[in-house]
Amino acid sequence: MAENLKQPPKRVFINNIDSYASKCIAKFLSEFVVRTPVDSEGEEEEKVISNPSGAGAFHVVGTVSDKLDEDRPYVLEEYLHLNRDELLSKLKECDVIIYNITQHADQVEEALWAVSALHNEMSHFSGPKMFILISTVMTWACSKPVKHDGLELPFTDEIFRKRRAHPNFKQHLDLEKRVVKMGETKRKLFSTYVVASGLQYGMGEHVFHFFFKTSWLGQEREIPVFGDGKNKVPTIHVNDLASVIQNVIEHQPKPYYLLAVDNSTNTMEDIVKTIASVLGPGKIRKRPFEEAFFSQDLSVMEIDSILVNLHMEGIRVMELFSFNWLCEFGLVENIELVVEEYRQTRGLLPIRLCVLGPPAVGKSTVSKQICEHYKLHHITLKETISETVSQLKDAVKNADPDAEKEDSAAEAQELLKTLKDSMEQNAGLLEDQLLVKVVKDKLMSNPCRNQGFVLDGFPKTYDQAKELFYAVEQESEDETSPISSHSKNMPEFVLYLDASDAFLKDRVMNLPEGLVQGHNYDQDHFLRRLARYRENNVEDETVVNYFNELEITPLYLEITSSNEPDCLLLKQKIFDTVGQPRNYGPSKQELEREERRKAEERMRREVQDKAEEERREAEEARHRAANWDEWTKGLKAVRQQEEELLEAQSVPMRNYLTEHVMPILTQGLIECCTSRPQDPVDFLAEYLLKNNPFNY
Repeated sequence: MAENLKQPPKRVFINNIDSYASKCIAKFLSEFVVRTPVDSEGEEEEKVISNPSGAGAFHVVGTVSDKLDEDRPYVLEEYLHLNRDELLSKLKECDVIIYNITQHADQVEEALWAVSALHNEMSHFSGPKMFILISTVMTWACSKPVKHDGLELPFTDEIFRKRRAHPNFKQHLDLEKRVVKMGETKRKLFSTYVVASGLQYGMGEHVFHFFFKTSWLGQEREIPVFGDGKNKVPTIHVNDLASVIQNVIEHQPKPYYLLAVDNSTNTMEDIVKTIASVLGPGKIRKRPFEEAFFSQDLSVMEIDSILVNLHMEGIRVMELFSFNWLCEFGLVENIELVVEEYRQTRGLLPIRLCVLGPPAVGKSTVSKQICEHYKLHHITLKETISETVSQLKDAVKNADPDAEKEDSAAEAQELLKTLKDSMEQNAGLLEDQLLVKVVKDKLMSNPCRNQGFVLDGFPKTYDQAKELFYAVEQESEDETSPISSHSKNMPEFVLYLDASDAFLKDRVMNLPEGLVQGHNYDQDHFLRRLARYRENNVEDETVVNYFNELEITPLYLEITSSNEPDCLLLKQKIFDTVGQPRNYGPSKQELEREERRKAEERMRREVQDKAEEERREAEEARHRAANWDEWTKGLKAVRQQEEELLEAQSVPMRNYLTEHVMPILTQGLIECCTSRPQDPVDFLAEYLLKNNPFNY
């Protein structure tokens, strides 16, 4: 082991390191821990293979499909958009080259080029290299069943030469054969392996993600199973696949073709039913397999995979390697672990809130706004009791003759009778024990456990809170004293809304009559409720004190106004406290609907703007026309006045010309015509000067 500790870390290349399986394998290898042999005292020690700088057993590098802001500390180097020469140079620097083609068919061509290029460069290798192709069991999908004494035997990696690929995976099969052939030349210098992986699950999901997401969202009453669901699906947890890859690197086994599948024989129906039970409504419905192609969340490769029917056993992996399986017996057997990984990896963690406060302070309004923002479930006593009674009635009405379900129907009948009796004896109300049971069952339902909830105005007393949120006491480590544990429905955030009595009374007085009747806020009843609330909340054991004891500090919000700006500030303070949503965010359909809504809003606004512009232009045109008419009329009047003035001013001049000038001028013209001088103008001028009557 001392020699191993001196070994430098191996440089491992993985393609598409930002994709599902490649990312999980990269994380596993970067955190790989080597276990030493058992010591003399029978204890096993963990040692990390490290170089002098403290790096891990493997230095992981790889290509990425897109440059994201995501931090990948498990990757030493990542390459984006390298050309073939640059990529080959990076591959030659690595001890192990891993190509994963289980997710993206477009990687088949690159993997073929990579193994061929490396094979051609063997003479220039500085040391031995290993090429591992992570392929898929779909290259076995059309293999003929193996029978012995009339019994159908499982497929094993020992008969891999007889495999027949699904029509859409023939390129994968051809690549497998080429990889194997490339490794036969100089195996000590360039060894190649093919690891045919079962359908991968765990760590957030990929192939089965559609069923996890549909169940988690809770929008479907039945989760679809495409086809008859009887097909056996070979699977493997993605971390167990990473363990197989690590063992191949470390041990370099003689067999070059390995089946990486767990020891399960689950059918597709088994898998979907289990997912639906733990995450969703618990019910499934078989659909024609053609309907899978209408789903926008399933690719053709994924549809082909979930419809495969193969019973497989990875004999060589079991015989050659000894490692601790995470999910040796499959997804169904380990569903609780896989579901928890799914929630944690995708950040789908429930947000649980409790909103408290006096009557009419606005708890329901605030609760609805929080639910709308975070997509949570709004829990009120009235609706929860009504829903429970309705569900019990349906269970009794639709009782199944099956023995187990018949017992369930009998329990429902008994609980329904108990609820009705309690409500009759308590003027329509439930006694505390039953009330807490009904609310607790609601909070522990899959929808509330998935997305979370806002508990509106309940619990009302310390005892109700203790019974609702505390789980069964557990034994402490020394098994001498019990310790209390919080239940999974414990709120993360408690909001306490408060207001002055005067403000609350004024608010109730100004409520519409319908709301007053709906909330039972008539004056006398409201005042009694408010007085009782104030009285109960001066005691030592209050609901707020209960949460304080658990170190869940309530957020106190004083309500002093119903104005919109104040409400927006209140909402923003709540959102800042709770943080970002922990859900899927808008779906593709929702995004498309939002885009359509925005486009329609934009078009409507453009139409309105255009209509407004046309109206404004028409109004301006009318104003211009009216102004033009007025100006024209004014101009005509001015011209007429000017003409009249000129006419009046020209009368004396005309009279003078007529009386004194025109006679002499006429005579001069006559004389000019008679004499016919050589220069008529000069003659006429001289004549006028001589005969000017004013010439003295």
